[in-house]
Amino acid sequence: MSKQATLYRMETADHLCPFGLKSRDLLRRQGYDLDDRVLASREEADAFKREHGVETTPQVFIAGERVGGYEALRSHLGLEQEGDSGTTYKPVIAIFGACALAALALVWGRSGALDWSALLATFIGLSMVVLAIQKLQDLTAFSNQFVTYDLLSMRYVPYAYVYPFAEAYAGIGMLAGVFPWAFAPVSLFIGTVGAVSVFKAVYMEKRELKCACVGGDSQVPLGFVSLTENVFMIFAGVWMLVGM
Repeated sequence: MSKQATLYRMETADHLCPFGLKSRDLLRRQGYDLDDRVLASREEADAFKREHGVETTPQVFIAGERVGGYEALRSHLGLEQEGDSGTTYKPVIAIFGACALAALALVWGRSGALDWSALLATFIGLSMVVLAIQKLQDLTAFSNQFVTYDLLSMRYVPYAYVYPFAEAYAGIGMLAGVFPWAFAPVSLFIGTVGAVSVFKAVYMEKRELKCACVGGDSQVPLGFVSLTENVFMIFAGVWMLVGM
């Protein structure tokens, strides 16, 4: 016998419920014979919620029994909930992985060969720029995390708002490969202050903090990843002064 499910979801001219679409897709992929019932107006949705004593849609019924919304459906099917809960390195893996592949494409596309020094310089430059963009999405949230461990920001809070711009500036200089005297000192300065700050907070004081390296409100733990970012910037500064 086929598995039977009924889904009530809201879809109007000005609102398309994302969890309704996700529930529909999940039920179909799980092999359910789905009765997809669309609530085409706010009035229909409100009437449905009053009738069944629920506060939200979508609502899923399996074999005549109400399961609930999208998260309840995932639990019913024995699936993990979507989204990251607690500590995660996923944002860092995504950024560094994408930057590594982008650097490889750029270097290979320019020369048709694999130049390891150019690949490393391009990867570091791209990583710095992308990490800066992550921070710039919400400067307030970034600064709220950054000031809890950065030694300079603790004494002079405006530095926390300048830092992402300085990181982007240094990363662009690394990619451009020109005027090292204009970019290298910035990279060396912010990288050194950052490395000392992270080392002190994590390895000397043993504080358990979240890293602002991928932007504010991240769940990336402060530690090796943050130290790596700062080492990148120190390396970039030295590279620009010596290698260019």
